[in-house]
Amino acid sequence: MRPFVYERPTSVSSAVDIATHADTGQSPPTAANTQFIAGGTNLADYMKLGVAQPERLIDLNTLVEPALRQIRIEDDAIRFGALVRMSEAADNGDVRRRCPLLAESLKFAASGQLRNMASLGGNVLQRTRCEYFRETSWPCNKREPGSGCAAMEGFNRQHAVLGTSDACIAAYHGDFAQALIALGATVDIEGQQGRRTLAFAKLHRRPGETPNIETDLAVDELITAIEVPLAPWSSRSRYLKIRDRESYAFALASAAVALDMDGDTVRSARIALGGVATVPWRASAAEDTLKGKVLDEAAAQAAADVAFADAKPREHNAFKIPLGKRTLVRALLETRDMKV
Repeated sequence: MRPFVYERPTSVSSAVDIATHADTGQSPPTAANTQFIAGGTNLADYMKLGVAQPERLIDLNTLVEPALRQIRIEDDAIRFGALVRMSEAADNGDVRRRCPLLAESLKFAASGQLRNMASLGGNVLQRTRCEYFRETSWPCNKREPGSGCAAMEGFNRQHAVLGTSDACIAAYHGDFAQALIALGATVDIEGQQGRRTLAFAKLHRRPGETPNIETDLAVDELITAIEVPLAPWSSRSRYLKIRDRESYAFALASAAVALDMDGDTVRSARIALGGVATVPWRASAAEDTLKGKVLDEAAAQAAADVAFADAKPREHNAFKIPLGKRTLVRALLETRDMKV
């Protein structure tokens, strides 16, 4: 691990100011040489591997604003401060009752130790676990733009089949993000240009020709809060995660589902897919196929077929398409049968 300057600001504004004016020997500061850190469960790993080599780390744990660590539940929304730990949100009784999908996506996302440390704001910004990204001896366009993508012809069992490009097929491995994108969450952001609110669906960027640009955040911007609207589908929601082993592991395929039902008929459906895409993946076309339909196995299968219609498999990950479809069908039917 390379030496770095370690900053401990006490307010969001001072953190932003440090990021904006950091003296790193490069002007202006970039996402590569100046980074925020909270739980550090993702960034610390990549610093040890030499994948991330920041010259300046800005620790957010010393920020004093109380709202950053609070969960506020109102009639129409749940608001999470960005420094709320994953375990705090997953164990919150009101969160579990009002929107099971949120709690389940956090519960199944990591080991207990990691959940106790990782912040919600950091969790949604975690980087891929692609082995070719993690191993610096391999070419990787996400790590070193223009160097190539070793995963294309390498062992790509864990890689994405949706949202890929000719430059990158790395999967986004988070779980909580699937719940947030399905539920239409927003994020509050603060930076040198002021405060703004962004739809969570617009936070992450598909790889395209620039897989190294992963989010819509500027180097001096940080997430301060995540807000999830509560709607008729919130209480009838669940997260299903399929993995190689029942203990902590990343998803081979997952489905975040929320349903508003009129008897057996779908008024509205919210669907997101995990483990199979390069970014948190909203399956809007699949949602549309279910609206106004009786939700039986045939309807669920039709929605799953639509969800994976544009999938592009590689040599070792073609199994993710049938697995992803089965995962979504099961999630839809189990969510339909929930008692709310």
